Amino acid sequence: MVVGSARTVAAARHGVKKASEKRSPPPYPKRQLLILALCRICEPIAFMSIFPYVYHMVKDFNITNDESKISMYAGWVTSSFTLAEFLAGFLWGRLSDKIGRKPVLLTGMGGTGLSVILFGFAPSLPVALLARALGGILNGNMGVLQTTVGELVTVKEHQPRAYTVMPIVWCIGSIVGPMIGGTLAKPVDWIPTVFQPGSIWDRFPYLLPNLFSGMCVFFGLAVGFLFLEETHAEKKYRRDRGVELGRYLTSRLFGKDNCFRRRLRRGKNGEDQPLLGETDESLPGYRTADGSPELTSVEGPIMQEPLDLESTGEMVEAQSEKPERTFTQPIIFIIINYGLLAFHTMTLDSLLPVFLSTEPTGSQDSWSLPFKFADGFGYDTRTVGIILSIQGLYSMISTSFFFPRITNRLGALRLFQIISMSYPLLYFATPYFVLLPSSLRMAGVYILIIWKCTLATMAYPSNAILLTNSAPSTLMLGTINGVAASIASLCRAMGPIVSGYFYTIGLRTGYCGMVWWFTAFVTIGASFLSFGITEPRGRFDGKEEIEEPAPAAGDSATRRDAVEPVAAEPTIAINLATKTTQRD
Repeated sequence: MVVGSARTVAAARHGVKKASEKRSPPPYPKRQLLILALCRICEPIAFMSIFPYVYHMVKDFNITNDESKISMYAGWVTSSFTLAEFLAGFLWGRLSDKIGRKPVLLTGMGGTGLSVILFGFAPSLPVALLARALGGILNGNMGVLQTTVGELVTVKEHQPRAYTVMPIVWCIGSIVGPMIGGTLAKPVDWIPTVFQPGSIWDRFPYLLPNLFSGMCVFFGLAVGFLFLEETHAEKKYRRDRGVELGRYLTSRLFGKDNCFRRRLRRGKNGEDQPLLGETDESLPGYRTADGSPELTSVEGPIMQEPLDLESTGEMVEAQSEKPERTFTQPIIFIIINYGLLAFHTMTLDSLLPVFLSTEPTGSQDSWSLPFKFADGFGYDTRTVGIILSIQGLYSMISTSFFFPRITNRLGALRLFQIISMSYPLLYFATPYFVLLPSSLRMAGVYILIIWKCTLATMAYPSNAILLTNSAPSTLMLGTINGVAASIASLCRAMGPIVSGYFYTIGLRTGYCGMVWWFTAFVTIGASFLSFGITEPRGRFDGKEEIEEPAPAAGDSATRRDAVEPVAAEPTIAINLATKTTQRD
């Protein structure tokens, strides 16, 4: 009889818990997303800081005097990172499914730090290529970061906001990185009183910006080790000495009493919870045996989070049922679209500065509109730099302001399909901006920048949301994102190579729009493929749409039993606690 009442109470509490979950979803994980952003910011700074000086660095290696070959070698240095990342991305994603996300993220940041220091000391082109390739091999964080964000966010309402964090961080890095690289390179030339000729700064003129990047990486590594929490469904219950050290240091800096209150409010330590308070948390040292009417005492490790008997049982049961197929048809279509998106956006990003810098031909005798024309804007490096900085600032605004609102209204799938259909028109129109009158050219360039950035800041986060929601299980999310990151890295490496080839041929033959129209045809194929994407029911849909069945009319007695024992819940809780105490 007591066992039956206890089960009735458990069922009633379970129903109340489900109803409360429907009314109030879990809070937005802003603290962990902020920590993740602080870890991430070092990588775009390190990656983008080489672009202002990579041409001069290759030229200083004195391997050739041919300007075209110097550009080619500089392209090798840029692409070596993404090619190496393509080879290792899948392996890092799969490893994160086995050992957890945090170890892989920290290893990737350590690899980035080692890479930038070695790159700063590079005396020749082979060493520079090795340093960049080493950074790509040791860094599989692009896919693992998407996996971590996907596991931090547990409700769909938070996804549009959460998936804008990493793009905003990349925008900040893409602004700060080139500024650092351009300012700190060759310090002997601009501050000879501090960085004296004949010193290490003269022997390695590009060491200083890489040391700064290395310091940024070390900062991100320290923040991640001390404060980043594991998100893997199984590995997050392990003891994390780094987080424990971070809490200890925080308590020493801000006071033990404040730290204790924060930990108690967040519920991070089950032993800090009251035994008979208004809480569903159970003691961390005990677990129930399924189907047993008694509580069995089991010695277990100290948990970082309180162990809920009901939720833990559901978690273990969900994890034991692994899907047979990892790469389903929707996931394959999403990854293909992601690769094509990376290819044509990287083509535009790498080719637009070249298009803006190309000198005007001055002669229109061989033109035959609307297709045969070859011209450029002829802007200097300062003007191009200002345009690119404004591009980064607008990308931040579009990512943080427009994307969440539009996604909440349209949904990720519909938005991605609309963006995919809009890209062909962008690429087809791009070369015609050069035909504008001189007084309108700059306005046309900014219209082009706003157009391109708006589409890109909508496409990437919506594709990431679709990929996360289509994963059969979070236990496979690292592998899926690892494959997607590898494919995207390969396409990013191929984009500048293919576009540079077509752009050279186009200028030689008088068709400067050739590369843009080729890219437009690529996006037409991508737009058709986007309609092959479906958004299957995922773990979020299961939580949101499952409702309790309505009781039959003859179940009034059962309803009375379910309601009446709730008032006696403290007595039952005391009895259960007394039994477990007597067992010890």
